[in-house]
Amino acid sequence: MQINIKYFAALRECTGMSGEVIDVDSGLVNDIYTQLNEKYTFPIEKKLLRVAVNEEYAGFNDQLNDGDTLVFITPVAGG
Repeated sequence: MQINIKYFAALRECTGMSGEVIDVDSGLVNDIYTQLNEKYTFPIEKKLLRVAVNEEYAGFNDQLNDGDTLVFITPVAGG
């Protein structure tokens, strides 16, 4: 199955791109995160990230479907 990944902030800087389409065997968000983290070594701990699937908040235990869009949301500093 193919999943659309979008990267923002520190993850965009880490990957060097704003997004990509990847082929996955498992549609479990946690498995996809693990696959991507092994490839890119994300600079932010998993526990600090939020997840959105098709523009709605989701969790690391959620299952994706072919063609879904996944975003890992990084912490935002403000002031």
